[in-house]
Amino acid sequence: MQSREEIYNVLSTIFIDDFEIEPEDISLTANLYEDLDLDSIDAIDLVVKLKVFTGKKIEPDAFKRVRTVNDIIDELSKLLNE
Repeated sequence: MQSREEIYNVLSTIFIDDFEIEPEDISLTANLYEDLDLDSIDAIDLVVKLKVFTGKKIEPDAFKRVRTVNDIIDELSKLLNE
């Protein structure tokens, strides 16, 4: 079972290492598209990386309504604690 903090740390590392996002831009309320400047291709890459992290299939529908870092943590928390 992963805590929300652990999920946030992994997510932050992915954003910094794979998407070259500045650490100070990452927060729970950061909008993926407006604040972090991700595009639809980045979103797909992110889902692939999160699948590796969780070891579970991530339903694309679950991520259609994700807009902020906190939304991702909510979805991953649900997935990991099923």
